[in-house]
Amino acid sequence: MAFMEKPPAGKVLLDDTVPLTAQIEASQSLHSHTEYIIRVQRGVSTENSWQVSNFSSLFKISTLSLPLPPKKLIGNMEREFIAERQKGLQAYLDVITTHHILSNCELVKKFLDPNSYSVNYTEIALQHVSMFFRSEPKWEVAEPLKDIGWRIRKKYFLMKIKNQPKERLVLSWADLGPDKYLSDRDLQYAVKLLSSCSHPYIYKITFATANESSALVIRPFSEKGTLKDLIYKAKPKDPFLKKYCNPKKIQGLELQQIKTYGRQILEVLKFLHEKGFPYGHLHSANVMLDGDTCKLLDLENSLLGLPSFYRSYFSQFRKINTLEGVDVHCFGHLLYEMTYGRPPDTIPVESFPPAPSVFVVSVLESILTCEALKNGMPTVSRLLQMPLFSDVLLTNSEKPQFKIPTKLKEALKISKECIEKRLTEEQKLIHQHRRLTRAQSHHGSEEEKKKRKILARKKSKRSANESGEEHSAKYSNSNNSGASSIPPAPPPPPLPPAAPSPSTEVPPARPDISAGRGALLSSIQNFQKGTLKKTQTCDYSAPRIS
Repeated sequence: MAFMEKPPAGKVLLDDTVPLTAQIEASQSLHSHTEYIIRVQRGVSTENSWQVSNFSSLFKISTLSLPLPPKKLIGNMEREFIAERQKGLQAYLDVITTHHILSNCELVKKFLDPNSYSVNYTEIALQHVSMFFRSEPKWEVAEPLKDIGWRIRKKYFLMKIKNQPKERLVLSWADLGPDKYLSDRDLQYAVKLLSSCSHPYIYKITFATANESSALVIRPFSEKGTLKDLIYKAKPKDPFLKKYCNPKKIQGLELQQIKTYGRQILEVLKFLHEKGFPYGHLHSANVMLDGDTCKLLDLENSLLGLPSFYRSYFSQFRKINTLEGVDVHCFGHLLYEMTYGRPPDTIPVESFPPAPSVFVVSVLESILTCEALKNGMPTVSRLLQMPLFSDVLLTNSEKPQFKIPTKLKEALKISKECIEKRLTEEQKLIHQHRRLTRAQSHHGSEEEKKKRKILARKKSKRSANESGEEHSAKYSNSNNSGASSIPPAPPPPPLPPAAPSPSTEVPPARPDISAGRGALLSSIQNFQKGTLKKTQTCDYSAPRIS
């Protein structure tokens, strides 16, 4: 069914769950107001960053009691006031970007990343839904359900059947996500197959279809709403931000509800895992209430490649690297919310408040503590054997049915492996960034600075000593070499030969060596110092003048 356009070539499927961080870099005065320049970064890569300004569009959510700094009519251009207001605005940004629900809302995304979120998805959804009804005239839109979900690229409409005005349904339209690895043909077949799935703890799908860019699913509308609506005492039709961001009353469920709902959710997770059907999208707003029964919603999300609601949590821990482990981790969040009426403040959880049963805390400790996150998640079968759920009796006798052809099952397996591979690569990058940040933080700490100063002084002293010794050695060598360079004293002049007697005639004959030696010895013995004459020698130490 070609009721939706094919995405343009090269379209980037953005992961909306990757956290955005914002840091005010500078401020500039423009006429009568001050503009703050904000550096926004997606994920851990500093290369994926850009600048934005103008806070005015973000102040619309200030009704949620956020730490918004006050304005000033007089003196608002003073340097001290601008610096103080910049600190307040930075604290405001920190709260928004670290709040799990606020950071994912459309208003915040459009402010921090206007280029990626400039499209009006409500208008696009209406166009696609209108084209769908041209070929399916039995349904018509009763009203749009504005922002009842947390996803920016998923829109909801209240439907009705023309011949049955009392029966109401809800239509959801969603764009494809970054984890879409099924081929277009396999995706269309798998989505249509969802309506044939029958399970006592899976919410029934009336109609489902998909194409190359998005998918459309129709389900019965429940007046009771979801499990999250029950916990927060909220109305199903209200916007997600209004219902869950600032609850008026925080109260957990009763112990029997926790046990029953938890057991039912674990049973359906076990069923999907055995079928080889990837899920990974468990949270309290994806669990529909039907009387005293919990039923799982949005099985199509993993087929469409949509990122999980809790992805920013489990992507921090490298041991949660399979969709089965993701489901168990998400179940830990859900169980905590059912028990205490609110999500955990931080993950991992260091200590748990008093609970209705120690068995509840035992399950939570096996999933949400630091030790559990380091060692890996328990299996669903292991959780079903724990005392909190092992004695729960399930009264529903409906037989589960979900036949998946072998060829499609193989395609689902490959898709699951690709989803897990992308998760593993993301976890590796986050882990490397965390190690680098820790090293930089340790290197910049005061204690480390003191250690470096001490080491630098020791190194400086050692270098000075070594250079002194080297200088002494060089000086000694230079003295020795200088002494050896002085020219030796000239030899004394030879003694004048004795003049022969005039009456004696020396014949020209070869001298006798022995006679010469005797004469030399005789002259040495007869040598007298007083007969020597003074001689004049050259002073080699003085420079010569030519």
